Amino acid sequence: MKPVILLTGKTGQVGSELLRLLPSVGEVVAPGRQELDLLDTDSIRRVVREIRPELIVNAAAYTAVDAAESHEAEAYAINATAPAVFAEEAKKIGAVIVHYSTDYVFDGQKRTPYEETDATAAISVYGKTKLAGEQAIVGSGVPHLLFRTAWVYARQGRNFLRTVLRLATEKEELRIVRDQVGAPTSSREIAVATVKILAQLASRGSYPSAISEVNGIYHLTAGGETTWYDFACAILEEAACIPPEDAWFAEATQRRHILAKRIIPITTDQYPTPASRPSWSVLSNSRLEKTFGYRLPDWRTQLHELFRPEDSAQSPATPPDRGVRG
Repeated sequence: MKPVILLTGKTGQVGSELLRLLPSVGEVVAPGRQELDLLDTDSIRRVVREIRPELIVNAAAYTAVDAAESHEAEAYAINATAPAVFAEEAKKIGAVIVHYSTDYVFDGQKRTPYEETDATAAISVYGKTKLAGEQAIVGSGVPHLLFRTAWVYARQGRNFLRTVLRLATEKEELRIVRDQVGAPTSSREIAVATVKILAQLASRGSYPSAISEVNGIYHLTAGGETTWYDFACAILEEAACIPPEDAWFAEATQRRHILAKRIIPITTDQYPTPASRPSWSVLSNSRLEKTFGYRLPDWRTQLHELFRPEDSAQSPATPPDRGVRG
């Protein structure tokens, strides 16, 4: 009998991919917002107690980095309080947690890849609330896999990839920041890695016992590094090769032609935003590879795979029904 998995954030970039893939390792219960209100701690407790999962995969998050500066209470509730309650309830029933965090828990002052043991120093409300969520889970003592990822993008949702495609249909010239460095990571690859790791652990026994043996924080990002400017250039290179009628691409561009002819590199100072962002946030994935023997493809390969037309036959946002409840 497959273990019961409670999945949150099923409509998000990572959550929608997990909804499609997790049924291979468990019976997925994925309540919507009407059933599970992350702003209501009583709602969280009720859902966990009713479902009694063996594993909670928390893919829900408040990810609007700039909006978080003026909506701190909501960001804190979703990114910090909700994970704390999940951890508390999971510990009571002997469950374990998979949770996702961010490179924005670091301040960006380092110039070599951040290790899991490096000191955190978030410089935005978003980063601080995600860090608080990490600390709550770790402090609870519940067995956990806490994956820090970075610069997440997908075919659906609100993200840099889709923003660049939209702007490229509206303007001939784009101005993109070139002095922030990171590793753009596809939500699809994050979900694939998660499921492969869970399958590996399931082969060792129940999730509570298996995850207890590898408990901790892991960095889970694409290989290599780039800037927002170079990422944007790569996006438009890929866009020039994909058939314009490809379903997700046509939807992202609203079937309009790409107008952009050039991309101008600018500095962070030339593009002020409400939230501060780390200028350098490349994460080391060595612990992940050492523990699980797994490494994500480099960022350019991930982007190319996302643009492959043959992948459009099944949208990541349309998972199969088999094995999924909710």
